[in-house]
Amino acid sequence: MTETRFRGGEIMGIRIPTVFEENDAIRCAGCGEHIDGMPFRVSLMDIMAPEAPPSWAIGAPINPGPHQFHADGDHFRAWARRRGYLFCRLSDVRELMRPVPIPGDEARWGVCDGLHPEAHELVPA
Repeated sequence: MTETRFRGGEIMGIRIPTVFEENDAIRCAGCGEHIDGMPFRVSLMDIMAPEAPPSWAIGAPINPGPHQFHADGDHFRAWARRRGYLFCRLSDVRELMRPVPIPGDEARWGVCDGLHPEAHELVPA
């Protein structure tokens, strides 16, 4: 936490050197710990938008973010693992990740950076 000094310093001739801690709400979505400095932001955005926006009554199937993490890719993978997402082993954690729908009866998702021409190789995050 950073400390900041009270700038109004004097009331009726009496100096008030108040020190307070700022409320810093930048937390890692992966581990929940405080992020010092600039967070690493990841957004889950599809290459193509759907033909129609999702209904407000149903909601979007996946939250696009941005989500904030520590710079280590393991924090993003921990976040994805908790949500049941799979991770493409041919990709790396980048600022823009692509959601990959997994066919089947149950709605499941994988995430990939989309920078490879090969078919996705999805593994548990």
